[in-house]
Amino acid sequence: MFATMHLTPIVSLIAGILILAIPRLLNYIIALYLIVIGLIGLFGTR
Repeated sequence: MFATMHLTPIVSLIAGILILAIPRLLNYIIALYLIVIGLIGLFGTR
């Protein structure tokens, strides 16, 4: 959980910059972000 707390703001910052640079990436970035957060939530809590 400690790694997730530090990883989330970095991933969010990178995603925000990419969305500003290339708006068409928005759907892909959101989808990947949600998948990664979901996987961390399912498997990272053990």
